[in-house]
Amino acid sequence: MARRWRPSHLVFVAGVAYLILISLKFRRVLDLATADLAAVDSAFSSPSSTDHLPPLLPGNSSSSNATLFQVQPFWHRYDRVSLPDIAARNRSALDRMADDAWSLGLTAWEDAAAFAGDPWELAAVDAASTDKCPAAVSVRARGRVVFLPCGLAAGSAVTVIGTPRSAHKEYVPQLARMRQGDGTVHVSQFMVELQGLRAVDGEDPPRILHLNPRLRGDWSQRPIIEHNTCYRMQWGSAQRCDGLQPEDNDDKVDGFTKCEKWIRDDIVDTKESKTTSWLKRFIGRAKKPAMTWPFPFVEDRLFVLTIQAGVEGFHIYVGGRHVTSFPYRPGFTLEDATGLYVKGDVDVHSVYATALPMSHPSFSLQQVLEMSDKWRSQPLPRDPVYLFIGILSASNHFAERMAVRKTWMQTSEIKSSKVVARFFVALNSRKEVNVMLKKEAEYFGDIVILPFIDRYELVVLKTIAICEYGVRHSCRHYLLLNFC
Repeated sequence: MARRWRPSHLVFVAGVAYLILISLKFRRVLDLATADLAAVDSAFSSPSSTDHLPPLLPGNSSSSNATLFQVQPFWHRYDRVSLPDIAARNRSALDRMADDAWSLGLTAWEDAAAFAGDPWELAAVDAASTDKCPAAVSVRARGRVVFLPCGLAAGSAVTVIGTPRSAHKEYVPQLARMRQGDGTVHVSQFMVELQGLRAVDGEDPPRILHLNPRLRGDWSQRPIIEHNTCYRMQWGSAQRCDGLQPEDNDDKVDGFTKCEKWIRDDIVDTKESKTTSWLKRFIGRAKKPAMTWPFPFVEDRLFVLTIQAGVEGFHIYVGGRHVTSFPYRPGFTLEDATGLYVKGDVDVHSVYATALPMSHPSFSLQQVLEMSDKWRSQPLPRDPVYLFIGILSASNHFAERMAVRKTWMQTSEIKSSKVVARFFVALNSRKEVNVMLKKEAEYFGDIVILPFIDRYELVVLKTIAICEYGVRHSCRHYLLLNFC
């Protein structure tokens, strides 16, 4: 009598097939690991790749007896464990973006390394070519672009006074193909963007903040406010505010929730019963007043929109009430936000920008970078370290890195040989920034330069570099990631 197949037999067969597949993949992993170990000494270079103690080269600096660290970009590989032909056919947009960033970064590093002049003079020339930095800007005309000469700083605020236009019909081919009505929808939306007008040359400026109120909604069929960033025509992941507080309400920006609640016709707040209300009053429990607000933008009705730059992100107020908050993204800095652009279904009456920086940090580096021996880092120790701290930093965050050097990097734990902290910085599209970054790395010795153009979507490459750098330099126990 033949034995009947049971479900457990199928599970057993699937398990055997899985083990066979894993064994084949594991062999591929071993091949890649062997190739990486064999190529470590020749294919990779870093500020201390040839030795745990980086060599010091004499050079000119603000200190007469100062010596400079030798700086070379840190190379690391990012590869999927898959067959080459499959990898070539399934290249994602992120892979192509990374390839472009690496190729542009190589050119940028070659230009910075070939510069033989005085970096301070290059920064001074760039500073002389800029306009004066006003503390406030006021534009009452109906212009769409407002120029902010020296960008923004923490505490700066930009206020836009305008009126959304009435909705108009737009033809959507997708709806026509789906045979949903005549393919037209009513649309009323506008965009307010903080752009980096000086960040790039010969291409569209990056959107450091893209704020898009959609009064008639989108595919969700409900009013919504969308936030995003864009660099080299590549948009990041959108943050949408639909009038519902986020599920993870602990994830806040400077103590503000990312999305405030407003009145929605699809949600009815349940009122407590009279018995529950009487009981709460009897036990003396304070009752918070329930504040409900409608969607902050209405067609043909004046609005006052304020974008305030905080410590951790942008805060958006409408009519004096906080509506949304959007955290800063690595690769985008306040000082690069040199333009405000408004477009869409809106009539702009006036724009005000207040509490603007009086000097551009990139243009006053001699005031920011304090070339003193007491802020310099020690070379990597020969023995394994207990904790390695990798700090993700943008290329033009000179002031932020200097603040870190003067604060917690001066603690006795960091100064000991058991803990090492390094900044991981990618390159900038501006030559003068890369030249000053190289000088900063040579003097302080605490910067690991990654030879690709920095952008938000490629933060994962920085994370991989931190892990690989820490393991390669014998971190025995813990790796810690930080942002600057």
